[in-house]
Amino acid sequence: MQLYFKKLKESAILPMRATEYSAGADLFACLEQPVTVPAGETVMIPLGIAGQPSDAQVALLIFPRSGLASRYGITLANAVGVVDSDYRGEWMIPLHNISREDFTVTHGMRIAQVVVTPVILPEIVETSRMDETQRGTSGFGSSGL
Repeated sequence: MQLYFKKLKESAILPMRATEYSAGADLFACLEQPVTVPAGETVMIPLGIAGQPSDAQVALLIFPRSGLASRYGITLANAVGVVDSDYRGEWMIPLHNISREDFTVTHGMRIAQVVVTPVILPEIVETSRMDETQRGTSGFGSSGL
């Protein structure tokens, strides 16, 4: 399988793996000038790229980078982003600052990572009946800590 990328801005940096067996490929900020993510706020950071997988039955999952999250409190506003296989627009990263200090993003900074995963595309069918199970309708916290 291939993952194709088109540079939408000349200064964009294509995703790349840090090591041969890295599950994720790093995603790089594409900025004309530094952008500050204020403490407690979210800022959309452009990547300057669009992507297309060669297989339509995959999802491109965007995860935070562990170093940014653990050291600086910089994570994704949506926890995990999902880029559908048929999306062709510019990739943007909603960086959220959960720290008490402002954080500045500069051009070329590795701000997230993309992991490709297969997806099952089921047919959606309405039904009036659900099978009985031991759990039934017991929801959040019903199985204990």
